[in-house]
Amino acid sequence: MNNILETINGPDDLKKTRPEELPHLAEEIRALIINTVSATGGHLSANLGTVELAIALLRVFNPPQDKLIWDVSHQTYAYKILTGRREVFHTLRQTDGISGFLLRSESKYDAFGAGHAGTALSAALGMAAARDRQDGAEHIVAIVGDGALGCGTSFEALNNLSSTTQRLIVILNDNEMSISANVGAISRYLGQLLAHPRYNRWKASVERFARHKLKMSWLSNIYLRSEEAIKSLFLRSILFEEFGLRYIGPIDGHNISTLISSLEIAKNSDEPILVHVTTQKGKGYTFAEAEPEIWHGTGAFESKTGLLLKTGSSLKYSDVFGQTMERLAAQNNKIVAITAAMSVGTGLVNFARKFPDRFFDVGIAEEHAIIFAAGLATQSFMPLVAIYSTFAQRIVDFVIHDVCLQQLPVIFCLDRAGIVGDDGPTHHGIFDIALFRSVPNLVMMQPKDESELANMIASAVAWKKPVMIRYPRGGGPGTAIPSAFSEIPFGKAEVLAEGNAVQIWALGDMIPLAQRAAKKLQRAGFKTGIVNPRFIVPLDGDLLRRQSEKAQCIVSIENGVANGGFGSAIGETLSNTDFKGALLRFGWPNKFVPHGAFEKLAERCGLTDEGIATAVMKVLHS
Repeated sequence: MNNILETINGPDDLKKTRPEELPHLAEEIRALIINTVSATGGHLSANLGTVELAIALLRVFNPPQDKLIWDVSHQTYAYKILTGRREVFHTLRQTDGISGFLLRSESKYDAFGAGHAGTALSAALGMAAARDRQDGAEHIVAIVGDGALGCGTSFEALNNLSSTTQRLIVILNDNEMSISANVGAISRYLGQLLAHPRYNRWKASVERFARHKLKMSWLSNIYLRSEEAIKSLFLRSILFEEFGLRYIGPIDGHNISTLISSLEIAKNSDEPILVHVTTQKGKGYTFAEAEPEIWHGTGAFESKTGLLLKTGSSLKYSDVFGQTMERLAAQNNKIVAITAAMSVGTGLVNFARKFPDRFFDVGIAEEHAIIFAAGLATQSFMPLVAIYSTFAQRIVDFVIHDVCLQQLPVIFCLDRAGIVGDDGPTHHGIFDIALFRSVPNLVMMQPKDESELANMIASAVAWKKPVMIRYPRGGGPGTAIPSAFSEIPFGKAEVLAEGNAVQIWALGDMIPLAQRAAKKLQRAGFKTGIVNPRFIVPLDGDLLRRQSEKAQCIVSIENGVANGGFGSAIGETLSNTDFKGALLRFGWPNKFVPHGAFEKLAERCGLTDEGIATAVMKVLHS
């Protein structure tokens, strides 16, 4: 069979494809995804599971007129390929290439940008409300994963659905797994639905009979009461119908003809409807089928063997966190770990195996995780919450209201702090310092290496205060976890190099950059000191004031947004001194930084040793 994919440059071409050719098209799309992701890295297993679904959606609906809203949108590679981005798909997640997520500025077919879970239903409901008020005829379709369905915002949207619109289509993509295995009542409920397909067959046939035969109201009432009684034989309740959604499913998400038929029914429904589709993560690639969690997000790999081409540092910061937690928990039975569907990414898999009664995965519910931790802390437990910095944007109010206001000893460990590169602005962790620095009672820290991270965690446990520790993705310089933990002097910075003309305060992962810039300044004749602040809050004001008495220039460097960040804290402290020199703050600009290689992004934003040294020398010479 000829290469069908090469003939498809958009949805119109897809609609012209013969039905019997669609399964082969799905195979071609999978091959393209595997070949591309093996070179660029990306989200593999979720995208291999939604190929047929993307084909069916674009056969039945007509975007951009119809609005297709994908929750999270890390599963939209097939959708991108079929909506005019096939020829540039090789640039996936590369600097100046196409995004790994939906992006409104990238394509007219991307109705709503995303990168975090739980947004599709609310966005779709807003679009439906706008359509209804403008007498529009377009279809609004929300594609939601089973993991995202357990997110609180999804339930808030469901709660408002029936009072907002009577025309909405929800596709539940049920692959029985978010990033880590799903947890909680929703996961069990979907399992029940999947376990009882007989109910769905029975319901469909009875509905057809009721619609055509039971015209008399008293017979209709009997049918409705009978249906409630009979379906309880299969399920305790039909959750979605309680929210006002007609339910169809479960449907095989890899059978294109069945998918198309079901979507046609949904398209013609005169009431809100949910189509429950079951898919397999990693479908078509043996390694991803066997270990979908591992292949959720991957670096470049050899497609034939499944071996990663480069692994970087052998010990990641997330590994350090997990191993430190295991050692501390073995010594203290009050230590508990909490994560929001990220046990793999945050390094807590082994902790969960060793201490199952002290490990809590609350699902994609970051807000709940914080209040849950606060409740544990009131009862003498020491909760450590592991969360990505980008997802911590959701927890600001709960950190303030439920933890810091009550001065509860909850420790927040923010993984992936700073620029994460190829995942782009939805995943960059550059706002955490600016968001949390001004919160009373909250201690904020960042380590310079793996050993210091371990000591910071152990110190935070001993202090019994609200503490936030941020650290980047990947590994550091390669220091080992200490055999015995030592307490970090509270509120005290560490001087790494003495100087007088220039003092560089560089946070954590930016210290190597500071050291390279310092060498250039030293060669130019300016004695340059380097400080590892360790503490963002409380800042070591005593050291800073002493240095300000002699320094001509004080420099701050951070892997975070400069506005309101660590450099701003230094400026606020210096404003209460007689410092007559210059303060230069280096961080990311106050804008959403695109995806791309860290080095290229840093060069564009002046975050290089040459850029820093040049700026400092310009000030000193003036």
